[in-house]
Amino acid sequence: MKLEPIIWNTLDVAAQRQALERAVLAEDDSVRHAVARVIAQVRADGDATLRALTRRFDGCELAELAVSPAEFEAAEAEVGAELKQAMISAAGRIAAFHRAGAPQPYALDTAEGVRCERLLRPLDRVGLYVPAGSAPLPSTALMLCVPAQIAGCPEAVLCSPPTPEGRVDAAVLVAARLCGVSRVFKLGGAQAIAAMAFGSESVPACDKLFGPGNAYVTEAKKQVSAMMGGPAIDMPAGPSEVLVIADDAADPVFLAADLLSQAEHGPDSQAILLTDSEAQARRVADEMDRQAAELPRSEIVGRSMQHARLIVMPDLAAAFEVSNRYAPEHLIVNVADARSWLPKVRAAGSVFLGPWSPEALGDYCSGTNHVLPTYGAARAYSGVSVQSFLRQITVQEVSPAGLRAIGNDAAVMARAERLVAHERAVTLRLSRLGDAA
Repeated sequence: MKLEPIIWNTLDVAAQRQALERAVLAEDDSVRHAVARVIAQVRADGDATLRALTRRFDGCELAELAVSPAEFEAAEAEVGAELKQAMISAAGRIAAFHRAGAPQPYALDTAEGVRCERLLRPLDRVGLYVPAGSAPLPSTALMLCVPAQIAGCPEAVLCSPPTPEGRVDAAVLVAARLCGVSRVFKLGGAQAIAAMAFGSESVPACDKLFGPGNAYVTEAKKQVSAMMGGPAIDMPAGPSEVLVIADDAADPVFLAADLLSQAEHGPDSQAILLTDSEAQARRVADEMDRQAAELPRSEIVGRSMQHARLIVMPDLAAAFEVSNRYAPEHLIVNVADARSWLPKVRAAGSVFLGPWSPEALGDYCSGTNHVLPTYGAARAYSGVSVQSFLRQITVQEVSPAGLRAIGNDAAVMARAERLVAHERAVTLRLSRLGDAA
């Protein structure tokens, strides 16, 4: 399917909105009801339901849901030295980047005798979901396990769908073990989310759930987070996406490769090019057509290309405004002096500057996290980081002098809000100190 460039300035407001529409998420009633049934069954019957659903959806019979030490050892032997070294190197860069950006505790006196602090405490138990739909994703295991480890979470539980042979992908197991995560379960889909949310005989309930997934996983995360006693979740998620801003001088071979690398994620993925050159858009269309024919996942790419767009903008400034409106998961800026345009970026999950920064590096090994807000959520959410795995607790300690310094402000504001007990909690103490109430 060869794409035809869209000229932005020829579109009315409705057509412009339509040009930026994402694939419709599979959130119809059938998905919602199916997920609700799975969650209810797992809560009611625990491991028995997990085994039955694994047999039904993954085609394998599991004696044990947990990955055994012997399976970890077999995975270590199976994964080649080159891949293992690549994962070790990637984990090191991911750790360095996330450690540098980790929040720090602090304390200060906001008035004489008034000490305020922020404490950091890791979440006690986190649930990490690593998909394995059309392909296993050991990179996602690194992206979730590394910041959890840096945050100091005492326990991390990882779920990943089993193969028909009843095994979790060997590379996923090696990646988890690299980060000190050894509690792994052979579970996928909504049933894995339900198990980590509320627990079963084998799977412990978790405080917060992380990781991408298909429509059923996404719906399950939304439902369990809204239930009484359910866990928090990392962020809203949808199909993966990239938006590329390019000028006429950018290499169309690189542009097409970047767009197609996103398109091959899945049939609902979206790839958008914004350029100020119609000639560039046509060169990219030709190059995408040529490269797509060479890809082994051409069937998936062909379906996702239905959502792809090559849009000709009046200028680059307009392209950045449209990008901020769209709020892409991934934003590639392939223009001359790309860094000078960075102040124009207000909403994006992760940004890739210049011709030598393919989005694929962020997926695997540059150091940033690839678990990012999608479907426009980048307008309000950020990607996974060490902060995602921490509680931030504030503390205040006030001396008598401190109460004298700020107590009247609290009393005045409490009176304005007609909260008499709040006011008295302050003024009774001031009276005890002999100060006027």
